[in-house]
Parts: sequence; structure tokens; C-alpha cells
Amino acid sequence: MIETLAVIPARYGSTRLPGKPLLKLCDKELALWVWEGVRQSALVDRVIVATDHEAIASLIERAGGEAMMTPSELQTGNDRVAYVAKGIPSRFVINIQGDDPMVTPAMIDPMVNALRRDSDVKLAVLAKRIERPEEVNRQSIVKMVFDEKLRALYFSRSPIPFSGGSEVVRFKHVGPYAWRRESLFEFAARPRTPLERAENLEMLRVLENGEVIQCIETDIETVEIDTAEDVALFEETIKRTIQI
Repeated sequence: MIETLAVIPARYGSTRLPGKPLLKLCDKELALWVWEGVRQSALVDRVIVATDHEAIASLIERAGGEAMMTPSELQTGNDRVAYVAKGIPSRFVINIQGDDPMVTPAMIDPMVNALRRDSDVKLAVLAKRIERPEEVNRQSIVKMVFDEKLRALYFSRSPIPFSGGSEVVRFKHVGPYAWRRESLFEFAARPRTPLERAENLEMLRVLENGEVIQCIETDIETVEIDTAEDVALFEETIKRTIQI
């Protein structure tokens, strides 16, 4: 048994960007950006790209990585991750967003350590302070509130908490999901819950079933690739920070 398995769901179909994992960003495919970022973590024992398309699997395997074909009918990234994890015994399973080319060990390792520290924690996620006012009302940005122990209270696509005219600090969810293995399978076996359906947010299924989600504050900003504008923003950002 290994301690930490990282799975990167990489589905070919995308409403806005068809074939997104194969999209080139600064002359390198999105799937490779994500895979290379994850494999740098010393706390990840095995990395698998879970895909429904042979071209994506071939890309990863040519680079020396490991890919696994998964059924195209799987509905969500967490479903794809659970499908892969069933055949690989581990303590923890990290769901790495397949559209996040800026993922790093600095995002992954604190979540693994949170699971190591507290057996009550079923899922660990990152919380980033919202600094751009335009993100507060953007439905694609998942806002979150947590208690004094940084345990999640709620996630929403709406602005939370309500400000009432006073200044409030708001946080958003960024990056991967770190699961305790058995909790991932319990999650996948449960039906969708009312709040999950209302917000279209899987984390709420965990909260509605009374489980603990540990939030970890981070100052890391990331760019998830969902539109052509995101591609331009990522390329701008990366050119400022590394030599290409």
C-alpha cells in the first residue's frame, strides 16, 4: 500500500474548449503542465492521469507518465478519481484539477499533512483570500466560509458571507481535493444532496452528510483553464515568472 495517490481527471470533452487537455499553453499541452506540477511533490507516491481519450493517454505515456482509461459516462472528476483509486490501495487520494496548469507541491503537501494530523478530517481543500472585487459575484468562483479551526461551514457560488454594508474578508476555493481514501468511496456511493444540487458543488454533499472538511489558507493564486481568456492570462502569468 502507498500513502498518497494523485489522480488527474483529464476528460477530452469540454463545452467551451473541446479537447482541452491537449490544448497547448506556451507550446506545452495542458495535461503535461498539470502532470509535471504534481510529480514534483515528494509526498505523492504515484500519479495517474485518468482519461477517456487515447490521445491524452498517449501524450502522458510518451512523457514517461502513467495514464488509465476510464469510462466516458462517468459524470464528475471525483467519479473518475474514485474509479482509478479502487484498484490502488492507499491512505489518501488527491483529486488534481485537470485544468489547473499551475498546481505545485506547495498546494498539495499542506493538504496531505492535514490528513496525516487529524483522522477526523475526511477532505482537505485550499482557501485563498479574494483580492479582486470582480471575483465576488462571479459564479465560477466558489466562495467558502469556515470556523475558527478552519473547518468548512459552507461553499457557494454566491457572495458569502453577506457584508451588511461592512467590510468582510472573503475566501475562494482553489486547487486540488485531498481525500481520505475510504471517504472518497463513501462520497461516490452517496446520492447527490439538495444543497449540492442547488449550488452544483460536490463539497456540499460531504457537509450535508456531517463530515469534516479542513480548509487550509494559501496565498497561491492559480489560473484554471476554462475559456480562451484563461489561456491568455495563464501565458501572460507564466512568462512573467519563468523563462520559456
